[in-house]
Amino acid sequence: MKLIVERVDNATPEIRVFRLVRADGAPLPPYEPGAHVDVTGPTGVTRQYSLCGAPDDASGYTIAVKRESASRGGSAALHERVAPGAELEVGAPRNLFRLVEAASEHILVGAGIGITPLMSFAYRLCAQRAPFTLHYFARSREAAAFVPLLESGDFAANVRFHYGVAPDRMADALSGCIAPARQAAQVYTCGPAPFMQAVVDQVEATRADCAVHLEHFGATQAAAQDGDDRPFTVEIASSGDVLCVPANERLVDVLLRAGIAVDTSCREGICGTCVVPVLDGEPDHRDHCLSKKEKAANDQICACVSRARSERLLLDL
Repeated sequence: MKLIVERVDNATPEIRVFRLVRADGAPLPPYEPGAHVDVTGPTGVTRQYSLCGAPDDASGYTIAVKRESASRGGSAALHERVAPGAELEVGAPRNLFRLVEAASEHILVGAGIGITPLMSFAYRLCAQRAPFTLHYFARSREAAAFVPLLESGDFAANVRFHYGVAPDRMADALSGCIAPARQAAQVYTCGPAPFMQAVVDQVEATRADCAVHLEHFGATQAAAQDGDDRPFTVEIASSGDVLCVPANERLVDVLLRAGIAVDTSCREGICGTCVVPVLDGEPDHRDHCLSKKEKAANDQICACVSRARSERLLLDL
C-alpha cells in the first residue's frame, strides 16, 4: 500500500509517532492486537514496526519509531526525511504476537520502545473491560512514550510505571509485577533481549511455559546446536525434488534459486514471513518468531535463519 503520513509527533527525544492514512480516506485493512507492518522508508530500507493504535480504528495506522544510534538507514531516514504529506510503502498487517482473548487475566510488561505492540493490546483489553495490568519500564518519564495517554482515561487504572530500575533490582521489580497475577494469567513482553529473558525467567519459575509470549525487535546470531552449520537436504513434497542446503547458505536462498517462491522480509527470523510447513524431519530452530510450543511441534521452519538437526527435511511446498 502507498500510505500518506498524516501526522508526526515527538513522543520522546528519540521516538517519533507516525499516523498513516490512505490518500482517498478509505478504510485500511483490519488487524488484531500485536500486529506489525513492513514500512519502506525514503532510502529503500524496509523495517518492521508494531501497530500501536486502536485496532478498531480502520481510518489509519499508527507506528512509533525509535531512532537507533547504529541505524543503517531505516529509523534515521524516517526521523530525518519523513514529514506530514510524505508517501510511504506499507505492507499488509501480519501478526505473530497474539492476544489470548479467553485468558482470565493479562499482564503486559514492556521496556523502552517495547511498549509499542503492547499499546494495541491495552486498547483492545480496555474496550473489552478485560482484567489486565500494563507494566512499563523506562529510564525516566522523559524517555517513556505515550505517557500522557497512559495516564488518562481507562488506561490510567491499569498502567504501572517503573522508572530508572537498576539492573540489580530488575528481578525483584519483575517479581512484583508477575507474582500477584493469577496462575492462569497470560504474560506478554517486549523490549531488549535481556529484559525479556528476565521476564521469562520470572514466569517460568512459577507458571507453565505457554503463559509467556514474546515480541522481538532485533535478532542475535543463534549458535548452531552442534557447534557448526552442517549441510542438509530438503525434499519438496509437491514435486519430489531434493535440494542440498550447503553449510554456508540459507534455506530460503536455496529455495528461491530453485524457483520456489517464498516470501521474505526481515531475514533475521523475526517477522515470520518466510515460515514454511514441515512434514517430516527435525528443524534446528534459530528464529525469534515461533513460540516454544510451535518449535516443539517441529511442523514449521523459519527458512531465513533456521536449519536442520536431521539430515533431511520434507517441506510442504
